[in-house]
Amino acid sequence: MDSNEILDNEEIEINLFIEMLYQKYGYDFREYSKAHMKRRIKHRIQIEPTIKTISDFTHAVLWDEAYFRKVISDFSINVTEMFRDPSFYKKIREELIPILKTYPFIKVWHAGCSTGEEVYSMAILLKEEGILHKTQIYATDFNDVVLKKAKEGIYTTEYLKDYKKNYKQSGGQFELSNYYSEAYGTIIFEQALKERILFSNHNLVTDGVFGEMNMIICRNVLIYFERSLQNKVFKLFEKSLCHGGILGIGSKESLKFSEVYANFTPIDLQEKIFKKK
Repeated sequence: MDSNEILDNEEIEINLFIEMLYQKYGYDFREYSKAHMKRRIKHRIQIEPTIKTISDFTHAVLWDEAYFRKVISDFSINVTEMFRDPSFYKKIREELIPILKTYPFIKVWHAGCSTGEEVYSMAILLKEEGILHKTQIYATDFNDVVLKKAKEGIYTTEYLKDYKKNYKQSGGQFELSNYYSEAYGTIIFEQALKERILFSNHNLVTDGVFGEMNMIICRNVLIYFERSLQNKVFKLFEKSLCHGGILGIGSKESLKFSEVYANFTPIDLQEKIFKKK
């Protein structure tokens, strides 16, 4: 059996696993990057002593719903940090906040919010600019495990030095410690930030329009999607934005090849910030 045939069989197993997830549980990963799905499946097989093959994994997930609940979070994208890419937040602070300040009420959607560090970053920025009190932030993810952590707003101090550095580079006006209390090796964000954030389950692949938003932030999620799914999600964002609404995406993501590109005007191509015409 040559290596190409082995690879073909493996790809078939992965496709069957993805199809099983959709038919059995309604989770649609069919247009996710196959490389991403393969990495996550193989990671799970490596750490499970009773699972030897992709077929074993498929069988276990198919017949054991509790096990499915345990492993489904493997396939969500949970790489995040406070004020990730500080220049992005600095651009929002300098160029977009003056526009947002003219609105009587502001609606912001953080799509694919993961464990919530970037959501709290935005809330801090809006508070410093004096508009958090008239803003509703909607933070969504399909992974209930990370949503629970985001809602709690409790994080380890392991990366706190980096977070403080990011905060300052993003144009932070005070000290990051103004916004949290510290205890037992963790930081807990203040209730005043949480009161303006609504955390809820939303799946970008299968769920509908989330409108009418003044700003949508979805950074470093779409890189895990195939081009067809990226296009579908961009259309969802376009429909969910009000006229003149702002869309911010990740540095390695591109709106250019989507069907709705013509409906947006670039505000900053380097930071990947666009305005709906």
